[in-house]
Amino acid sequence: MKSIIETILAHNEISESKISQILSCSCPKGIDYSDVYFEYSSSESWSIEDGIVKNGTSIIDSGVGIRSISGEKTGFAYSNTFGLDNLLSAAKMSRSIASFGKEEPFSIRDKVNFKKLYSSSSPLEKVSDTVKVEFLKKIDSYIRKKDNLVDQVIVNLAASHTSMLVVNSDGMRAQDDRPLVRFNVMVILKKGKRRERGSAGGGGRFHYDEIFADEFSNKFADEAIRQARVNLDAVEAKAGMTTVVLGPGWPGVLLHEAIGHGLEGDFNRKKTSAYSNLIGQKVASSNCTIVDDGTISSRRGSLSVDDEGSPTEETVLIENGILKGYMQDKLNAKLMKTKSTGNGRRESYAHLPMPRMTNTFMMAGPDDPEEIISSVKNGIYAVNFSGGQVDITNGQFVFTASEAYLIENRKITSPIKGMTLIGNGPEILKKVSMIGNDLKLDDGVGTCGKDGQSVPVGVGQPTLKIDEITVGGTKV
Repeated sequence: MKSIIETILAHNEISESKISQILSCSCPKGIDYSDVYFEYSSSESWSIEDGIVKNGTSIIDSGVGIRSISGEKTGFAYSNTFGLDNLLSAAKMSRSIASFGKEEPFSIRDKVNFKKLYSSSSPLEKVSDTVKVEFLKKIDSYIRKKDNLVDQVIVNLAASHTSMLVVNSDGMRAQDDRPLVRFNVMVILKKGKRRERGSAGGGGRFHYDEIFADEFSNKFADEAIRQARVNLDAVEAKAGMTTVVLGPGWPGVLLHEAIGHGLEGDFNRKKTSAYSNLIGQKVASSNCTIVDDGTISSRRGSLSVDDEGSPTEETVLIENGILKGYMQDKLNAKLMKTKSTGNGRRESYAHLPMPRMTNTFMMAGPDDPEEIISSVKNGIYAVNFSGGQVDITNGQFVFTASEAYLIENRKITSPIKGMTLIGNGPEILKKVSMIGNDLKLDDGVGTCGKDGQSVPVGVGQPTLKIDEITVGGTKV
C-alpha cells in the first residue's frame, strides 16, 4: 500500500504550500498552536462460527483533523473530503475558540526523526481472501479434532493499515505507516448440562504470515481449549478478604485500568486523579517500578511516533514505589510546564488526541514465582481476567477473573469461577509484597477505551503477591 503522501496528498494535489496555508488559517495571531492530521486507513475483519463464515467486512476511510489551541481551550474540526476550500473552512471552524488577528505564513521546516518499530507495508494486500477463510476453517477443524467436548468454536481474524501525516505550527512534520493484525479463538466445551468457555489470541504490528504459522495459531487454539477445560471443573468462589497472587502477562490489565489511567496527564492536570500532586511521593511498595513504553518493536501498543508527531518513549511512571511522572501529550504537557512523553493518541482523524497509554507494565522483581506461591498458606492464584471497571477519581476497581485457582497449604489446587477482585489501585500497590522475576507482556489483544475513543494497547507484569484484597464470589 502506498503512503498517505502518495495517495491522499498527491491525488488531491495537496502541496506543502497548501498545508502551510491551512496552518496559517488555523493558527492566526491569538491562537497558541495548531496541527493538521491527515490519515488514510484500511481495515478488515473475518469471523467463522462452527465452520461457517459469519462475517467478512472491509472498510476504507480517510480524512483530516484540524486542531487549534488557545490556553486551555481547544477547537477541532475534521473533514473526509480534501478540497482546499473544505479544509480552509474546517481550519476557520477550529480557530473560532478565541479572538484572533492576522494570519501569518508558516513554513514546515523540520522532519521528525524517529526509530521505525515495524514494517510500513500493509498486511491486507499480501494474502487473498480465500487463504484467510481457509485458515479460519483450518483452526476450527483443528480444535474439533483436539477435544470431543467441543460445542462451539468462534475464530476471528482482523487487520488494518493506517498511514498518517501530521504537521504543526511549530514547523514540524511527521509521517508514519502502521500495520496491525489480531487473531482470536473462543471455544465452548459441553460436559453433561454444563457449558464453559475459554478464549485466547494474539497479534501485533506485523503481517498475517506470522499468525498463519501453525506454531502461532495452534498455540492459542490449545490455550482456549485448556481454559475451557479448567472452567468445566471449577467450583464457586467464596467471598472475603484474602491474599491473591496474580499471574504474569495479561493480568497486567488490572494495572492498566486501576493505576495506568490515573497516571495520564489530563486527569492530573484537572486534579481528578487519585495520583494528582503526588510526584516525588511514595505511592506503592518499594519494590514496584511501573513504566509505559511505546518503543518496543512490533508490539500492539507501540508507535514509532505518536499522533502529534512526538517520538514515543520509555516513560518511568513509578520507580521503587516513588511517583516519577505522568504520561503526557503536547497540550497537557504545556499546561503542566513539562514535555510530551509521546503519549498523544487518537482513534482517528475525527478525534482529538489525548494522553493515552501504549505498553504499560510493571518491571520484574527478584522473587521466584514458585516461592511466591509457596509463601501463601491459603489464598487465590488469578491467571486471567475478562474485564473490569475503575473510577479514575479514587482508584476503586472491580475485575472479573476468567481463570483462577485456590491456593491451599501453599499449593495451587482447585480452579474456581465467579471470582471478582475489588479494591483501590493506589492502596493495592502498597500491599504488593513480592514481585516475580518472570515479567511477561500480553499476547497482543488489548484495546483501551477512553472518552469514547478506542486504541490498541499492551499490558504486562510479572507474578505479583498482594497481601490482602477483597474477593467477591458466588459461594454462600
